[in-house]
Amino acid sequence: MKISEFEKVIGYEFKNRNFIKTALTHSSYANERGQGECNERLEFLGDSVLGIITAEYFYHNLNHLPEGEMTKKRAACACEKSLYKFAKEIDLGKYIFLGKGEENMGGRDRASILADAFEAVIAAIYLDGGLEEARKFVLRFVKKAANENISLKDYKTELQEIIQKNPDEHLSYVLVGESGPDHDKRFEVEVMLNSNVIGCGIGRSKKLAEQEAARQALELMGIR
Repeated sequence: MKISEFEKVIGYEFKNRNFIKTALTHSSYANERGQGECNERLEFLGDSVLGIITAEYFYHNLNHLPEGEMTKKRAACACEKSLYKFAKEIDLGKYIFLGKGEENMGGRDRASILADAFEAVIAAIYLDGGLEEARKFVLRFVKKAANENISLKDYKTELQEIIQKNPDEHLSYVLVGESGPDHDKRFEVEVMLNSNVIGCGIGRSKKLAEQEAARQALELMGIR
């Protein structure tokens, strides 16, 4: 059975397999069948769980680094490029439930699909077994990545570091549009400074669209 095999790969056996089934279900699969939940909500939760585990690990183990450098390392570990690499290490694409169209378009190796599913798996473990089990899983990848020099243009972190110098200013990213079929989605995101739009980005994932919006904002500010 697919789920049993995947449990052996990740080293965790679920008490409630509905969590992991949902984590491995891409929207194309759920939409084709017109029933069931896809992994998008779990991806949202997994992103936050990954963030706290990574931040805590860096705080205790990279105490020679200043806050800014730890922020960059955490962002590097959570970017699509790194999550895709982590997903490939456990052959995650093999276990995802995909719709036929997405399957035919090479979805099992699409970076955005694998990165999102990896975050959803983190959330599934967290909901089923708690933070400690999620930590065991995440640190398998983060410990190694922390010691690597990850090449990343992290425009979001760069923009945040500039804006946070003024505590009265607030940055937020808003998804304003989606287009295209499931196998070739485009996301449009605006970055807002307080109530003003300062950049807009389009990408094949929400993370890439946010990075592009931040890059545009930096360009507008004369930094890029």
